[in-house]
Parts: sequence; structure tokens; C-alpha cells
Amino acid sequence: MEDLHAAITRLKERLGASLCIMGHHYQNDAVVRHCDITGDSLELARRVPSVTAEHIVFCGVYFMGESAALLAKPGQHVYLPSLDADCLMSRMTPAPLARKVLEELTAQGRKVVPLAYVNTDLALKAVVGEYGGAVCTSANAATMLRWALDQGDSVLFLPDRHLGDNTATGLGIAPADRHVLRIGSKGLVAPDTQALDRKLLLWPGCCAIHARFEPQDILDMRAAHPGCRVIAHPECREEVVALCDGAGSTSYLIKEAARVASENPGSTLVIATENNLVRRLAARHAGQCDIIPLGHAICGNMAKVTEKKLYDILRRIADGAATPLVVEKALCPPARLSLTRMLQACGL
Repeated sequence: MEDLHAAITRLKERLGASLCIMGHHYQNDAVVRHCDITGDSLELARRVPSVTAEHIVFCGVYFMGESAALLAKPGQHVYLPSLDADCLMSRMTPAPLARKVLEELTAQGRKVVPLAYVNTDLALKAVVGEYGGAVCTSANAATMLRWALDQGDSVLFLPDRHLGDNTATGLGIAPADRHVLRIGSKGLVAPDTQALDRKLLLWPGCCAIHARFEPQDILDMRAAHPGCRVIAHPECREEVVALCDGAGSTSYLIKEAARVASENPGSTLVIATENNLVRRLAARHAGQCDIIPLGHAICGNMAKVTEKKLYDILRRIADGAATPLVVEKALCPPARLSLTRMLQACGL
């Protein structure tokens, strides 16, 4: 058989305008080179409504495919090259448990508005939509947290407490106005002993990839590369971000790499995020500046989407044998609400 790159190119030519391949920045280069649209979670969500192709192949983890299916037009079909590409963070907030916690939080008559990081499954997005909340991405978390604070008495930010903490710090929300919930399998643990009246309530979840970075990693990197600039994704812990020169979404990291390469040639830029993106930026700006990862950070679930799996799904689409992603219809209206509220609040 011809090599995968050539085979995929031929299939794309065969499918023509009926196909659009979308891919997250954390995908490996062998996959990204075939994508028609690449971006972070916000950019990809923003672009879905403008896609006219009948077949959308989404190269990313499962919840991203669900979001694409929610925003797709009638008659469009969304496919995932790897159905087992999951997200550990999204599993830290099961929808039934989130509903139970929200019931407990609102039982005293306070309006608690849930704000869910987009890294959540369809069922949780539906719960958030039902309770008047919305989703956010790392790129618009500040905008959406301000929006949510205007909607009620307090905000439940879930599932990533680190993104919530870093966003709150950026908005000037003091630590005394925040509380990390203690949650068990049946709901809140000893609620009478928790500060549930705080302005910002944080679900105790995290990204296992970004949470592995330690403050010492930055200190060691600065010692090894004097004068280096260090930037991080806000899914890193707050004490890590505090030691950095900048922090922001994936799109911020990409723009900052380009800026440093242009304005500070010969310098060293250290980036604390998933390594596939860091390596791509290092190659893009090779000869301008030295871009290195803070440490080993590979998302095993993103890595499940391979060039071979992309070829397989395209071949099945071309043969009329592919099975599109099916989302539970009853969950779609409230889940779609949580997404469209984000897009509307951000003017997208």
C-alpha cells in the first residue's frame, strides 16, 4: 500500500468539499499536516458553525467531538478517528455527582451558576445548561467567569481548579473569596464545615498533564538557561504560574512564541504545556530562538489519534461505511445552551 500521507491525500481529493478535517494543537505532526482547520478548543468550537462540509472528522479527544456534533448543522456528520481518546480531567466530574452538588449548593436559596471548562462530556454540559451556566475555554475563561459572576450569587467552576484559581487571580478575586470543595462519591463532604458562601467555588479536578509541573522545574530551568523566558498554560498549578513570565491559553502560547522569536532572536523560551505543541513551535521558529518544554508532558489520549486511524476513518467515509458520532438527543438542548451562551458572551 502507498504510504499513509499519500493515501490520505488521495482520499481527501476524492471526498473534496464534502470533507473537513479539524484538529487540536495537541495532535502529533503526522495528523496535523492533514487538517484543514487547527486550533485550540475555543477556535475549533467557533469554526464549526461555519463549516459547510457534510463530513467533519475531528482529530481530538471525545468531548471535542461531542461539542462539534452539538454545533454542527442538520445533515452534517461528525467522526472521531479514535473513539477511545478520552480526557482524564473530564472524568473527574461525573454529571450525576455534579447535579447532586449543585442541588446541595442551591438548597439554601442562593443562585450558584456553574461554569464548566469545555473539557467536559455532553452529560455535564447538559447539567450546566439546565442550571443557567455556560462553558469556557482557557482562552476566554476570564470573560466567562466575569459573565458567570454577573448571573448569580456565586460561581461553581469545574472541573479544573487550577484554571479557576489562575483565572480568579487574574481578575483580582482574592483567595479568601474562593473555596475548593470537598466532594465524595455522594456529594459534598461535611457541607456545614465548608465555606460554601464564597464567591468562587472550585471543583477539585485537574489536568493530569499540566498538574505534573512543579515550581522546582522552573527554578531548575532558569538555572540551566540563565535569562530564559518561561510561559505556561493556566491548567498548571497557581504556584507554578506565579513563577512564570506569562501564562495563557494555547493560542497565547503560540502567539508568544512567535513574538519572542521575532523580537528576541537567539533567546530561550521555555513552555509548560503538552509537548507536541512545544515541539511544533520549536521547529517553526528554529534558527530564531530556542524553544524547549519545561518537562515531559505528553497526553496519552490525544496520542491515540494516529495517522493510520485517520486514514481508516477517511476510507470508511469514502466507502459509505463510517459510523458518525451519535449524541444523546435528550441532552442536546441544554448542552447546546451551555456552548451557545459561551459563544454569545464572547461575541462569536
